Amino acid sequence: MEEEITETTTQAQELMNWAWDKVLEFAPSVLLALVTLIVGRIVIGYLVRLTKKIMVKRNVDESLRGFLTGIVKFMLWIMLIISVVSTLGVQTTSFVAVLGAAGLAIGLALQGSLANFAGGVLILLFKPFKVGDVIQAEGEVGTVAKIDVLHTTVHTLTNKEVIMPNGQVANSTVINIGRQPKRRVDFSVGIAYDASVKDARKVIIDVLSKDERIDADPAPVVYLTNLGDSSLDLSVRCWTDTGNYWGVYFDNLEAIKEALDEANIGIPFPQRDIHIISQPK
Repeated sequence: MEEEITETTTQAQELMNWAWDKVLEFAPSVLLALVTLIVGRIVIGYLVRLTKKIMVKRNVDESLRGFLTGIVKFMLWIMLIISVVSTLGVQTTSFVAVLGAAGLAIGLALQGSLANFAGGVLILLFKPFKVGDVIQAEGEVGTVAKIDVLHTTVHTLTNKEVIMPNGQVANSTVINIGRQPKRRVDFSVGIAYDASVKDARKVIIDVLSKDERIDADPAPVVYLTNLGDSSLDLSVRCWTDTGNYWGVYFDNLEAIKEALDEANIGIPFPQRDIHIISQPK
């Protein structure tokens, strides 16, 4: 009986010694992993706050700000977890491979959405246009109503709501009509061949000079630009504030027509001369 008790005591002592040896063996790794976790958490918090400050300083859109901050925080935590697990002696090569394969599969499945996301990030970061700007993109002209991470919403001049994928918008030509404070207004006016270009120029300049919305510098100009089939084509150019563009265009186009009529300068319509040649019988 005493021998059994002695044997059991010996086994227990050996087990305790083995356990203590394992504790001493893994204690530095565990301690280092805990330190890495604590320090990493502090560093992640600092980097996230720094990222927010940089985006606020660069005036990054608020909707993009929260999204990018979340991505940065997620990636930093993944890196920290891999570092902690690696510190404990666990092989992370297979884990990283699985994570990469999963990321590749998700990327292939969502490549259209990812392209739109990338386009949205570029638009919100570099701001080729902003909410309230009048733009021409994807064959549409309208006012930008909303810019999301994936789509841009435009209200057209006929009050249609057009939702454009950011991937296509970011990779196509976008004309920002309302960005510049001044715009040039172009008119094309045709006069009859028997009319005087100098007289027509004087009449048109007189009309434009009466409109206070038109800038005096640079002054309006009228050029003869084409000898057409039925008319002498004049190009009329003047400058105005961007907000006055359509008012200046429509009002002065009508005023030019009336002024040319009063000056007996004809605006011809397309015409063709037909010569009939009689053949002898």
